[in-house]
Amino acid sequence: MNTNTHYKLKHFIPWTRAKIYKMLLLSIIPTLLFYFLELNWLAIPWVPIALLGTATAFISGFKNTQTYNRTWEARQIYGAIINSSRAFGIMVKDFVRNNDKVKESELHKEIIYRHFAWLTALRFQLRETKSWENVKTRSYYKEYLKYYTVPEWETDLSEELKPFLSEKELGYILSTKNRATQILATQSEHLRKLNEEGLISNYNYVALENQLKDLYDQQGKCERIKNFPYPRQFTSVNLYFTNMLCFLLPFGFLGEFSKMIEKFGEHIIWLTVPFSVLIGWVFLVLEQIGESTENPFEGNPNDVPITQITRNIEIDLREMLGETVLPPALQPVNNILM
Repeated sequence: MNTNTHYKLKHFIPWTRAKIYKMLLLSIIPTLLFYFLELNWLAIPWVPIALLGTATAFISGFKNTQTYNRTWEARQIYGAIINSSRAFGIMVKDFVRNNDKVKESELHKEIIYRHFAWLTALRFQLRETKSWENVKTRSYYKEYLKYYTVPEWETDLSEELKPFLSEKELGYILSTKNRATQILATQSEHLRKLNEEGLISNYNYVALENQLKDLYDQQGKCERIKNFPYPRQFTSVNLYFTNMLCFLLPFGFLGEFSKMIEKFGEHIIWLTVPFSVLIGWVFLVLEQIGESTENPFEGNPNDVPITQITRNIEIDLREMLGETVLPPALQPVNNILM
């Protein structure tokens, strides 16, 4: 997530410079052929290009709206995880009782630390790379990685889970495929045992289980976004229409500027290049921006900041436990917060 008011041009232009090079090439070649070889047939009417541009604008707008909705839904889900985590924390503190206050505190810590393990396992799963994601395949994303780091790619899950789980639980969780799911299952099993021992009343036990169900619901929503890409047919048609428009733009501008040769001279035709580059760049950048918001957990600078959200939840719940030595809140690096 970018925490600045906007992307600076020194970042945005390099991020999109491949599009500028592409439009320079597409516009210079037909202009050279028209100017030096007098291939006047290269100039085509503007009307069909304008119609194609209108269709492309609608398609780009549709894609960007839908990909933004995926990102916003992901942020709403993590907002719900924040609320459910805080509710789970206070319910554990108030519902799990023991006459021995020391043992009671240890129980609270064990359960809430297991919740930290769930948050950690979930964010690691969401940062795993899928075949349709872009950060590790597109050169402009890989180049932009020099401005920030993805914590889940820099650390090991087993090391991150060690402070939160017993050695036995850690070994079991790491042997499973869906670690986050099994952590919640382990949490439920522990709560059942506490209920059987009389440390949680039946009513409170049901309330705590409902909180676990809610966490499962939020995890499932995250997995739905992570494991189901923005439909490829919509991505493809937007890509094809945008590239077709950018290819035809110079020919349309040749047709328009060729009408002005008698009045302004033959050099007016060279305005085809900057105008084609500008208009083509706008459409290509819109396509790239939509692409950058398709997958809100993939590790790009426009992601939902799940690492920072997880840390904030951890700080809140540690304070509920009465801890005073807290991990620091994560701060943006080059205005990027992961």
